[in-house]
Amino acid sequence: MSLNDLNIARSIPLRPLTEVARVMGLTADDLEPYGHSKAKVKLDLLRQPATRKPGKYVVVTAITPTPLGEGKTVHTVGISQALNRIGQRACCVIRQPSMGPVFGIKGGAAGGGYSQVVPPEELNLHLTGDFHAVTAAHNLCAAFLDAHLFHGNELGLDLEQISWRRVLDMNDRALREIEVAHGDKNGSPRRTGFDITSASEIMAILGLAKDIHDLRRRLGAMVVGYTKDGRPVTAEDLKAAGAMTAILKDALKPTLMQTLEGTPALVHTGPFANIAHGNSSIVADLVALRGLDFVVTEAGFGADMGAEKFFDIKCRASGLKPDAALLVATVRALKMHSGRFEIKAGKPLPDGLQKEDLDALAAGIGNLEKQIENVRLFGIPVVVAINKFPTDTEAEIHFVQEAALQAGASAAHVSTLFTDGGKGGEALAHALVKACDEPSSFRLLYPSELPLKQKIETLATRIYGADGVDFEPAAERQLGLFEERGYGHFPICMAKTQYSLSHDPNLKGRPRGFRFKVRDARVSVGAGFVYPLAGEIMTMPGLGKVPGGARMDIDQDGNVTGML
Repeated sequence: MSLNDLNIARSIPLRPLTEVARVMGLTADDLEPYGHSKAKVKLDLLRQPATRKPGKYVVVTAITPTPLGEGKTVHTVGISQALNRIGQRACCVIRQPSMGPVFGIKGGAAGGGYSQVVPPEELNLHLTGDFHAVTAAHNLCAAFLDAHLFHGNELGLDLEQISWRRVLDMNDRALREIEVAHGDKNGSPRRTGFDITSASEIMAILGLAKDIHDLRRRLGAMVVGYTKDGRPVTAEDLKAAGAMTAILKDALKPTLMQTLEGTPALVHTGPFANIAHGNSSIVADLVALRGLDFVVTEAGFGADMGAEKFFDIKCRASGLKPDAALLVATVRALKMHSGRFEIKAGKPLPDGLQKEDLDALAAGIGNLEKQIENVRLFGIPVVVAINKFPTDTEAEIHFVQEAALQAGASAAHVSTLFTDGGKGGEALAHALVKACDEPSSFRLLYPSELPLKQKIETLATRIYGADGVDFEPAAERQLGLFEERGYGHFPICMAKTQYSLSHDPNLKGRPRGFRFKVRDARVSVGAGFVYPLAGEIMTMPGLGKVPGGARMDIDQDGNVTGML
């Protein structure tokens, strides 16, 4: 998000939120206002019989991105505006940004240009407090656990097998590994650590729960550790689940905002896609599908990451079947995948980037081809959006279009949603409507009854393109234990780098001839998935030498500045 994005957002007046809600078939009685620009949507309506056929369900994904991103949120927001422009009643459903990346590298995640959710400052910071509620509920469970240990440990928790850590919505590498309970009368010292709130199991549960009772059940099922004989100890055992549910009661409701063109935008939950399942909530999608023709939801990072988890985890849990996917690609990212230059956050594009010949583009096009294949594996049509930059040549654009169509895309069109708003995506909108009318044979990648290691091997060979999987001893041991403890039917939520189809961020394009390496595995029993850790992925990011937050301040009028 640039200074110009903020100026654009502030220059266009907002529609009254009740008018925005009316597009979705909601009344003022369905809303709980938080000021004038956002409101919680009550979930009572989900208990009422539907009065119309559910809308078409579209997921937005991308090729493997550069650190700068390829405009996926811009397209999630922008294509919902474009659909409205061509006569379809539509909304977008996006995740709430974590303040870790906002103050780290990313700056903001409201979209950009003329395709953004407004007001962006509110979206990127506290919004309605859901992240704080998740942080509080998670750390309440940790406090219950440590109090239980202090007061005699009646449940017999083994200090070496406590898996529940603490969380904070900030990039703070110093908290990755800590010791607690130092000092007299504070309990038995032990090693633990912090994850970022987006990696909390509670955040994943909030996104997957269908109602307050499902939320309560899932919270109670969370495993915080094990006894010496291997018996799991849960949040229910600690008697913490009820209080956590009370904290999260309002956080379960999605937040209604709007785009620059007054299109409804539901913002809810924020699990990372390189650690957690990377999608907004099931309840937000259910609310939107009741009253609209099209619901556009976003899955984090590339199709090998958030989209695969959207299909195999979120759709498996919700029972919803997507109708089509919009896959965002950029010429700059495909050139990066040629291996001929790097694109890094905080650094300008290399001089002469626009002068690169088609050989560089051709060398990186395999990533686009593989990500189209990845979506098609699930049986739904995919439309490719080529996010146009000023440096792109017509020859390059044409090359990407032809490659996308040859790889199996239903359509491929240039997008100027950033500069032109909904008008810049009308061709894409028409293509999506047509794609959603194509015969769909949506299917999951693997059955629930497949053993965990075979699920991981299926994912690695079919989605990532690996020749096979190497499991380190810790991963072998954990996966075996999970099978013994009855978690073998869970889907896989792979924690891996977002910058490559493989586990190694240095393997660009469409890597071949590699073996996927799994070093460890964890389980989220309440969320209902196993997450293997591949490569060097961290569950608590760190700040760079000059973090994005160093640019931020307020001006004389009290407006936020520097949220780039």
